[in-house]
Amino acid sequence: MYDYLNGKLVFKAPTHIILDVGGIGYHIHISLTTFALIKEQENCKLYISFQVREDAHTLYGFATEAERQLFNHLISVSGIGPNTGRMILSSITPEEIQSAIINGQVAIIQKIKGIGPKTAQRVILELQDKLKKEGSDTLLQFRSNRPSVPEEALTALVMLGFARPQAEKVLNTITLAEPDLTVEALIKSALKKL
Repeated sequence: MYDYLNGKLVFKAPTHIILDVGGIGYHIHISLTTFALIKEQENCKLYISFQVREDAHTLYGFATEAERQLFNHLISVSGIGPNTGRMILSSITPEEIQSAIINGQVAIIQKIKGIGPKTAQRVILELQDKLKKEGSDTLLQFRSNRPSVPEEALTALVMLGFARPQAEKVLNTITLAEPDLTVEALIKSALKKL
């Protein structure tokens, strides 16, 4: 329902924040990892996971898309709810969690408060293949959120209906000749040649 919220931080605590977006204050639960990344900021963008239970509608916010994706994977495991998922992400870094799951390191996951040996094994059993398919460097890829200028231009051209291989070829030619073009200039240049 919500992908992200971008606004002014009205209140910050290690477990939750209040984000003012267009005059509406959203109470958003966060992990310590996210808190460490946003504590010095006045405005921020948080990627949201909206959790609905019969007694509460709760927003969980994350500084990166990768952390949100890992949170959603964790809460898909039976026996792990949103609060436990947030506890896991607060205890060790998302990269360490992903590495522990991929490498089957039960001991690391079991050290987290609220996670017993059976739950740790279940997390590894249910998520190991999913995370292996995504690749162990997924979290690192998400850290650099901004796509490069040529990637952004390519996405725009494909959305406009141009064939990806043809658009890629034209963009490569243009960027070799003029590497410092903005996205807009690159798209305009490519449109003339397509």
